Amino acid sequence: MITANEALKRLQDGNARFASGVRSIDTLVKQIHRTELVARQEPFARILGCSDSRVPAELVFDQGLGDLFVIRVAGNVVAPSQIGSVEFAAQRFGTPLVVVLGHSMCGTVAATIDDLTTPSESHTSSILSIINRIRPTVEPLFHTELRNDPERLLDAAIRANILAATNQRRHGSGLIEQSVQDGTLTTVGAEYSVENGRVELSTDFSQTGLWGRGSCSSEGAVALSDPGTGADPFVAPNQCAVTWRIQDSDPTNRRIS
Repeated sequence: MITANEALKRLQDGNARFASGVRSIDTLVKQIHRTELVARQEPFARILGCSDSRVPAELVFDQGLGDLFVIRVAGNVVAPSQIGSVEFAAQRFGTPLVVVLGHSMCGTVAATIDDLTTPSESHTSSILSIINRIRPTVEPLFHTELRNDPERLLDAAIRANILAATNQRRHGSGLIEQSVQDGTLTTVGAEYSVENGRVELSTDFSQTGLWGRGSCSSEGAVALSDPGTGADPFVAPNQCAVTWRIQDSDPTNRRIS
């Protein structure tokens, strides 16, 4: 099995090909030899991505059959079934890398913002279960200057949601947390741009003006507060999310840690 760094490099190289309109010969050849995967599979990375039809992980990273263990759910939220899927892949395949893949123009995050702005009674309970997992991460942004800029608000909310899901992925399971501590598993967040086809790692986020750092309590709840304004924190039960603040309004100074 390759290392997490090697796995990440394969994904980055594949995305560079995809964004340039090029496909690897190896990816195409694997389709021809699909019968070789009947007996076994050895995915080198696990991807938790959004269900959006524009963001199929295998295509975005230019990978072939058997290369990726992909879990997709609207809004790339982390729920017990997604955590269980990652645990299954960890035990069965030993893949060293988990990528939480969000994307620009995410409709689920936009729906959460809409619901916070104008609550709707038309959502089904199942849709609300997704929105309510995103809400604790997005709601604090309404207490910042971003509330007056819908485009920046959506961008920041998408990236905050990625950071929150990445953090919850690290801490939402004893098995996963132990693997991270042991150095046998690496979890990273990333955002796919539907505009240009490129994937940006969360460590490189630079345009939202949001500074975020994930945290979970031992009870599985997280306090969200605004250290910039001193607003009272509130607790989001069963969520791992980000403690945030808006940094400098100068875009050259914006970053996410």
